[in-house]
This record gives sequence, structure tokens and C-alpha cells, in this order.
Amino acid sequence: MNQLKIALLQIAPCGTLAENLEKGIACCRKAKELEADVALFPEMWSSGYRIYDRPAAQWMAEAISIDGGFVTAFGELAQELDMAIGITLLEAYEPAPRNTLVLFDRFGQRKLVYAKVHTCDFDTERNLTPGEDFYTVRLDTACGAIQVGAMICYDREFPESARILMLKGAELILVPNACPMEINRLSQLRARAYENMLAVATCNYPETVPDCNGGSSVFDGVAYLPDREGSRDTCILQAGGEEGVFLAVLDVEQLRRYRAAEVQGNAYRHPGKYGLLVDTGIAEPFIRDTYRP
Repeated sequence: MNQLKIALLQIAPCGTLAENLEKGIACCRKAKELEADVALFPEMWSSGYRIYDRPAAQWMAEAISIDGGFVTAFGELAQELDMAIGITLLEAYEPAPRNTLVLFDRFGQRKLVYAKVHTCDFDTERNLTPGEDFYTVRLDTACGAIQVGAMICYDREFPESARILMLKGAELILVPNACPMEINRLSQLRARAYENMLAVATCNYPETVPDCNGGSSVFDGVAYLPDREGSRDTCILQAGGEEGVFLAVLDVEQLRRYRAAEVQGNAYRHPGKYGLLVDTGIAEPFIRDTYRP
């Protein structure tokens, strides 16, 4: 594998599931025209992430099955186009819906189902069922195989999300998103790529969608090159606010050489000293006391 082409579908949703299906298919076809190997949708494309301006019962009723026609249509399209597709949806699930990504490979096979682990429980997403784990899969693309994992939006706020995916072998993390991508959130994505020596591809809604501003991005995680003084900018794509299909070209062989030689990721960790990170018995007052001047 050498050049992996990733299409970020920074597009605005329509008013109905059927319209989102039609527009999503058209945009995938556009991605294929750009010779993309992978196409990624923004968060919860089936409903356009319209969960903040309506009662929870109303938007929860719009949940759909991962085995239903909306999702399977993208599996069939992936096979037709010989292109992997990461489609997102409000998934029908018990006891409550999930915020989900389904990744199809270029043969139309469902390779990954990931539900958002860090749901935004400080707001209306508290009505969702969180995912249980982070997963990686070997994704066969037209230019070779790559190990892929996923996060969704707020997952990015937790370094553990990307760290676990790195430890499970991820070379590329796909990140559907629905929020303003300002300097601090972009810095988080840059950091996740740098500290784990992997690529992070984030697809957001355009600025015409409430509380979103485009800014879809890809960070390749390669901070240093042998023939270059100092560090380099790991950002290989930064979209503006407008609607569109944006293509990034990821040099996978360069990333693999870098991972084999450099010192981030799992190279010099001391996991035996990180017990506090997984100690669920630590109370909030203790944390405050720890940092009191």
C-alpha cells in the first residue's frame, strides 16, 4: 500500500431519511470520481444529527436498524463502486438508540460497527445507549489493507480512546463529527495523531448546519522525516466551512516507516504506572485535593 485516498463528505443533511439516502449516494459517487478508496460521512447522517432542537422522544423515534434498507444500500454501493464507505446513523437499539458508524469494505462487507462510547451525557445525548468498546479491523482497500478504528465526535476529548485504538493496532482512525471544529478541538485531533503515530480523519458538517462549521481534517501523524530539519505539519487536509467532498491522500508506507522508527505510540510507555487511569474508585474530592496549591 502507498497512497490511500480518503474522501470526507462534508455535506448538509436534508429533511427526510429518503433524501439523506439519495444525497449520500450521490456524494459517494462523487468521492469515487475523485478516486477515493474510503468515503466517510459526518456524525449520525441518517437524521442529520437533529437532536438538539426537538424533544428527545421525537428524534429517538427516528432510529433505524443497521440491517435496514438505509444502511444496506451503502453496503451495496460500496461493492458497486469498489470503495469503502463509513456510513453513520441513529441506530435502533435496546434500551435506547445508539450513535453508530457502520464501515463497509470495497466488497460491500460490513467490517465494523462502532457505537459512540463517550456520549455527551451532559446534554440530550444522555438518552442514548453508549458503546461498550473500541475496535479495529483490517480494511481491504483498492490499494491495499490498512488497520482502521473509529471514534465519534466527543470520543476525541478523551486521550484513552485513541490510545486504546493504537494499542489494538490502528493505523487510521475515522472520526464522524457534528460540532464546531475550532482551534482546541483541532489541536486534540492533532495530538491524538502525534502521540499515537497514526492518522486521524475527521468529517464534520458544513457551516450551513447549526452549531457546525466544517473544518473537516486529516492529520497523518508523521511529525519528523529523515531528510527534513525539525518537525513538520502533520495536517494534510483542512477543509473550509463550505459544503463539499474533500479528498486527502495518506502516504501509508511513510506512516509505517515512521511508526517503526520513532518514539511515540507504544515505544516507551510505562503502563504499570498508570493504574490511577482505570481506578474507578477514585472520588472527585480526592482529585481536587490532589491539585490543591
